[in-house]
Amino acid sequence: MIAFAASRISRDAAEDLAQEVLLLLHEKYSHIEQLQDLLPLCLRILRYKMMSLHRKAHRRGEYNQVSSDEIPLAALDPSPEASLARKEIADRLVAGIARMGERCKELFRLKLEGKSFPEIQALMGVHSINTIYTWDSRCRKQLMEWMGGGWEKRK
Repeated sequence: MIAFAASRISRDAAEDLAQEVLLLLHEKYSHIEQLQDLLPLCLRILRYKMMSLHRKAHRRGEYNQVSSDEIPLAALDPSPEASLARKEIADRLVAGIARMGERCKELFRLKLEGKSFPEIQALMGVHSINTIYTWDSRCRKQLMEWMGGGWEKRK
């Protein structure tokens, strides 16, 4: 039984399937005792289990898998070009914030700390939250103008 299965699948899988077949014969077909009846039944069950194993492997995509050694790894570090572009944007952002007034600098600092607008309102001692929204809009607009109208450099 193992030799039959090993001729079509790996030896380990063949041994596992043979054990499953023997267990099934013991549980469901214990009433059959003649070898001439057991052998065809055993091989038929084994054939069904092998087909099931192949269907499962096909469903899981195990036949067309690519070895992990053949897959190129993505570089974790950004490219030098992307690093330079990011540094230029950061430099323009820092320069733009340095030109801003104290109120805008404080508003950006609180936003970068993760504070919500109601928390910023309380910390800055403003009576209306709409004032905070207006200040934020004006500060962002002014910063964008000083950065050239956007995050990316205009050409």
